[in-house]
Amino acid sequence: MDCSASHVFPRHNHASLPVATRGEGAYLYDSTGKAYLDGSGGAAVSCLGHGDAHVIEAIQRQVSQMAFAHTGFLTSEPAEELADRLIAHAPGALDRAYFVSGGSEAMEAALKLARQYYIEIGQPARARIISRRQSYHGNTLGALAVGGNQWRRKPFKPLLMEVSHVSPCYAYRDKPDGVSDAAYVKHLVREIEDEIGAWGAESIMAIVAEPVVGATLGAVPAVKGYFKALRALCDKFGILLILDEVMCGMGRTGTLFACEQDGVAPDIVAIAKGLGAGYQPIGAMLCTRDIYQTISSGSGFFQHGHTYLGHATACAAANAVLDRLIDDDLVSRVAPVGAKLRAALEARFGQHPNIGDIRGRGLFLGLELVADRDTKAPLDPARKTHAKIKSAAFDAGLICYPMGGTVDGQSGDHVLLAPPFILSDDQIDELVDKLGTAIDTALHGAA
Repeated sequence: MDCSASHVFPRHNHASLPVATRGEGAYLYDSTGKAYLDGSGGAAVSCLGHGDAHVIEAIQRQVSQMAFAHTGFLTSEPAEELADRLIAHAPGALDRAYFVSGGSEAMEAALKLARQYYIEIGQPARARIISRRQSYHGNTLGALAVGGNQWRRKPFKPLLMEVSHVSPCYAYRDKPDGVSDAAYVKHLVREIEDEIGAWGAESIMAIVAEPVVGATLGAVPAVKGYFKALRALCDKFGILLILDEVMCGMGRTGTLFACEQDGVAPDIVAIAKGLGAGYQPIGAMLCTRDIYQTISSGSGFFQHGHTYLGHATACAAANAVLDRLIDDDLVSRVAPVGAKLRAALEARFGQHPNIGDIRGRGLFLGLELVADRDTKAPLDPARKTHAKIKSAAFDAGLICYPMGGTVDGQSGDHVLLAPPFILSDDQIDELVDKLGTAIDTALHGAA
């Protein structure tokens, strides 16, 4: 649809977008009947694909009974059930779930809860957050401040609170040849310790990180031992570990919670996207028993809130999504299907002169583009290769998630893939073929 003929405020004011009319399985269809293979699940959202009958029926049933009840007055059965199920499967001492409408809200809640926790235990000086460069934690002001996505932060920098940003765990570019994972982890932890020392441990509130970095870096997992070292560092200095699993959680990497594969449990975790699988807007902030009890036995209330907290229909949808992920065991499909997709990507792009790295976990995979494989030199950012790949892929009937600024916020291009867990072998072939066409079209047509 031509934006000039619409009253919708779009993401891009000069884009002319097709009108989506239906979804079926791994495909979306526009008003002309053209099919698009949803190779990124939108933004790692549609883990079940489109048109899942079980989830749709659960939403319809809940709406017919009661769509919404404000949590200032009432709780609801869907919210209580969803909290019980998430906590039953959550790692460590996570014990309470706070339901919001998306990932940015979940991260805002996490940050505010961490601050209130320290106030209530008599450590009000703890207000500083340590996060990582080339991260993304949401687009509300608090979440944006914590994130390290330079392009998103730049226009709003005067409005953002001050946060310490340290190096990401980005082995492809930052781990020198011949250096072991253990030595690389030690180097990264020393940098964080130096930052803690510079401000004083008594001022540090939280360390925030994505177990697998999503949109900004393109599906980059940490090297072995990194998150255990981060957990130990937090314990040493009495700092909360907040993990952002908005994009990488809810089965996307092969386990319900991504941090399970790193052998750690956070104090607070944010989830969203795959929790509702696109059928309803929902996110959640989960915290430990200790944090909850501190608030409960202190002031007695979390000084935060939104109108749609614990929305009954959204929670009913999420319960139905968990039925598919856990009861129907779709999560167990992620690792083997992801391995097939990765093998197909390796076969097609493993020796491609402009693909420097293929990485990720489960069905959360990324390809980093380079000008030279040996030097890892990025492509000229002026070419906007990521944007050309997105356009060429879409023309070919593939939705994927390319981004620029991979290396330092300015240079570097990658493509993020996060297809539905129901992806078939034929669809793997279709995805790789269409992506290959798009990449070659973008590179050969680049100025």
